[in-house]
Amino acid sequence: MSGTVGKREFRRRLWQQLPLVVALVVLWLLLWGSVTLLNVVGGVLIAIVVTTFFYLPAVELSGRFNPFWFVVFLARFCASVFTASFQVAFQAIGPRGIRSNAIVRIQLDTRSDLMLTLTAMTVSLVPGSVAFEVDRENSVLFVHALGTRSVDDVEEVRADALRIERSLVLALGSKEDLRRLR
Repeated sequence: MSGTVGKREFRRRLWQQLPLVVALVVLWLLLWGSVTLLNVVGGVLIAIVVTTFFYLPAVELSGRFNPFWFVVFLARFCASVFTASFQVAFQAIGPRGIRSNAIVRIQLDTRSDLMLTLTAMTVSLVPGSVAFEVDRENSVLFVHALGTRSVDDVEEVRADALRIERSLVLALGSKEDLRRLR
């Protein structure tokens, strides 16, 4: 009987870790630069070893995916990257250079580790800003932003991060995340 319980627990853990295993295999394939049978098998074996021997909390997915809001998120993200790239480039080559920066404290609405992580990563991918610290308990991001000359600029950075969080929650967030957003 204990062997059956052990196998059942192993299968349950494997299914919980499946998103992480898939992500690790994709990362492995990207590192090798080619998709071959040997690379896929090697990636799967390494991902299983990593998830078995290193304690990693299970990725708690919401089980919700809204394709419309995901496309909206991607469109907004691409527009932000495009616009911010030119803003940072002009600041860097401009005669005055970059003289003003700010560290902005952003209180997020959601409490989900996944939403907090995705929001921090997305904010950091937009040129001119980087989330350098996260207060997980209070769901707060600390973002370093370039070119903030006034309080209005700081508020714009905060509003942009909250728009990112909102888009992510609408696309991928749980029912609890949606409730907190409203």
